[in-house]
Amino acid sequence: MNTAVEEIKFSEESSVEVQPAKPPKTWKQRIPKLIGGAVIAAALATGASVWLSTVVSTDDAQVDGHLITISPKITGHVVEVLVTDNQQVKAGDVLARIDNRDFLARVAQAKASVEQSASAARSAGVTVPLTRSTTSAATATASAQYAAAEADFVRARAAVDQASQSEIAFAEANIQTKRANNDRAQSDLLRMKPLAEKAEISQLQFDAYVNAARAADGELKAAEEKLLSAKKQAEIQEASLAAAKARVDQAKASLNETVADEKKVDVRSADLGSSLAQVEAAKANLDAAQLQLSYTEIKAPVDGVVTRKTVELGQMVQPGQGLLVLVPLNDVWVTANFKETQLKGVHAGQAAEIKVDMYGQKIRGRVDSISGATGSRLSLLPPENATGNFVKVVQRIPVKILVDPADLQKFPLRVGMNVEASINVQQ
Repeated sequence: MNTAVEEIKFSEESSVEVQPAKPPKTWKQRIPKLIGGAVIAAALATGASVWLSTVVSTDDAQVDGHLITISPKITGHVVEVLVTDNQQVKAGDVLARIDNRDFLARVAQAKASVEQSASAARSAGVTVPLTRSTTSAATATASAQYAAAEADFVRARAAVDQASQSEIAFAEANIQTKRANNDRAQSDLLRMKPLAEKAEISQLQFDAYVNAARAADGELKAAEEKLLSAKKQAEIQEASLAAAKARVDQAKASLNETVADEKKVDVRSADLGSSLAQVEAAKANLDAAQLQLSYTEIKAPVDGVVTRKTVELGQMVQPGQGLLVLVPLNDVWVTANFKETQLKGVHAGQAAEIKVDMYGQKIRGRVDSISGATGSRLSLLPPENATGNFVKVVQRIPVKILVDPADLQKFPLRVGMNVEASINVQQ
């Protein structure tokens, strides 16, 4: 239309006033704007391309964490349950209690056993030095008696030797002398007797020969008596020697007995060692009983939230039976399943972002590690690629991303939540 378009305006007087419109821009006038739009589109495309080349992301990601199943270590009846589902607990808090009366009795018995064995050990400890001193004194006394008996034996042997060699020999020699004197005196008397009868010698002289013969005979008999006495004395000395020998043997036997008694010290020492070992065994039993008693209180091993509580008051529980699950929310991470084609530049330590639908926020993270196998290989039924129907499919590999503790404090994550994860591969 070649004429200008008129614009109608209504005034206060309802009059119509026609004004000429602006002429339309020509295509030459629109070129700068078109060029500017193209530049902006190119810049956006370039920015998107750069961003896509520096960041890899996936929505196949979920929050993982430790699911700690709490179970008892002993058998018994639950007498108290102190937590409810979804309750926050601290490490060391008591979650439930089991009837502990049987275990208290066992602890008391173990303590009594410790006291009994300790008393036996103390008694054995006193017996060892007592036995040592007693046997030492007895050995010293027996040694002294043995030495005295040997000395008596030596003296008795010397007396026997002296009696047999000196006195008897002297007595025998004296008999020989006295016998010779007696024979001479008797011979002189026999010779003098006829002379006296013929009165060739005086009676006085004959009496002298008679007295000499009698004296020689008496001396001979005395020498013989002395020999007999010496022999009897020798027999007495022999008997004394035998008695001394018997005393020596007796003292030696007593000494050997006391020496053998000294081995009782080793026996008592062994008894002491056995008693000390029994004390240690009793203490070990006490520790075991106290440990069993401590199991009657089921405590939280870490900070966390109680989940899936199945334990009830009065319930009979067994070792290993699941009572509840404890989830520590301060120790969670994100497992992001990236395509294998996205992981060329991914490595541990790179910055990551986690988008959480629950909060509508992005929280910071850091790549911790990359799994050593694909998710399909770790599944319950891994694929069998050698069956002949193989189709190449891009696999996904789990990447563990740790959440920034400060952000995790602000935005607690629950295990199993689905999130989106992005990794800056340029770092």
